[in-house]
Amino acid sequence: MGKVSDLFFFRGRHVCPRWLCFTFDNYFRGLIHKPGRIVKAYIKEGDKVLDVGPGIGFFTIPMAQMVGERGQVVAADIQEEMLAAIRKRAIRAGFDERIMLQRVSPDLSEIDGGLDFILAFWMAHEAPDQLKFFARLHAVLNDDGQFLMVEPKLHVGEKRFSASVRSAEAAGFRLVAQPDIALSMSALFAKVKRS
Repeated sequence: MGKVSDLFFFRGRHVCPRWLCFTFDNYFRGLIHKPGRIVKAYIKEGDKVLDVGPGIGFFTIPMAQMVGERGQVVAADIQEEMLAAIRKRAIRAGFDERIMLQRVSPDLSEIDGGLDFILAFWMAHEAPDQLKFFARLHAVLNDDGQFLMVEPKLHVGEKRFSASVRSAEAAGFRLVAQPDIALSMSALFAKVKRS
């Protein structure tokens, strides 16, 4: 059964292609994953937030509304097709001035610091080197910032998720909560200040 379910749920190392987004970024997802309920508690007006691996902007657009005119959302992805889709959605929503689209390499070296909140929703499992990935997020997050990692239950599995949490902790994050998010496993981290 394991191999069949691995195939069915696309388990393994990969980067989600643009054509697959319709399966999880649609009307029905909006019924179970409400961005306001999931991230609003961590974002305030004027914040600079990072949506890493944002897909086609399911959280990017609502977060742009949350940060207000003085804030900014950085949508960082390795695929230009994803960023192009976000660009169109941002223009339609009137938030294109608040959203900075950033094509990045897997090591995220293009991301600047000064971030108040980071969201990695259903994408951390795609990082080729999770320790380096989390270390880079730690480096660009403000000292009082928070990082929310959410992974899909059926795709990632508990063992792999626990390994991701340990990698994030090894990179300097401290687990502070595990919010209940439908169809997902989640970990909210605070930054541990390095001396």
